[in-house]
Amino acid sequence: MGSGRSGTSMTAGILAQSGYFQGNYVLNKGRINNPFGNFEDQEVNFINEQLLSQVIPGPVMVNGVLTHRDRPSDMQRWVGRVPVGTVIPPIMTYAENIKNLTSKQPFYFKDPRFSYTLPVWRPYLKNTVYVCVFRNPHKTAQSILKQIVDAPYMNSMEMDFDMAMDVWVKMYSHILETHRHEGEWLFLHYDQALTDDGLDKLSAFTGASVNRDFPLKSLRRNYHDQPVPEEAAAIYAQLCELAEFNTA
Repeated sequence: MGSGRSGTSMTAGILAQSGYFQGNYVLNKGRINNPFGNFEDQEVNFINEQLLSQVIPGPVMVNGVLTHRDRPSDMQRWVGRVPVGTVIPPIMTYAENIKNLTSKQPFYFKDPRFSYTLPVWRPYLKNTVYVCVFRNPHKTAQSILKQIVDAPYMNSMEMDFDMAMDVWVKMYSHILETHRHEGEWLFLHYDQALTDDGLDKLSAFTGASVNRDFPLKSLRRNYHDQPVPEEAAAIYAQLCELAEFNTA
């Protein structure tokens, strides 16, 4: 888990050939900003979208005009902003789906929305470990904005840099303040996943085989440095410390 555009797809791709169950409806078709796919299961995405729809309102149609376009609509809630402390209720309609998905072990599921919805899934998770992937907040925010422009399904969404930064802050705040205190966690910086040491850590932690040829440095996009809020800087420093990643 981790914010979208932080290296979660790359990390999932590293594990894609491990033999783990990834879901019943995995879409690995590449997109403009994910040439090898995002390794997410449509059913997992849909369940998490429905869970988040309870706490993230969508845009509103007024007199035939879409208003509140800064709110994500269906399947856009991976850029939702949920304050820490918000309770996301389970939806019993999908309890059996979650139970069936998590019964096919060993499994791995990847979805940035887990950064919010993990508590709903926890009762069904046995012998499960958690991998949190992160990247410099300003690079993530710029990449989110690029995805909104490039991906047709995101074009109805309006977002600026500050809002994209707030997505990053809120997702990792949930992980650090709520989720990580239960279970075993590996924190992995995007740059670490491009090194043998980082791949060794991922393999040792998960017990899975890793595809060392998958992470391609040539696909890494460069973004201009931008100042980030103090809160984001503090969260990033904490993540780097947990990952034993030196930013110097």
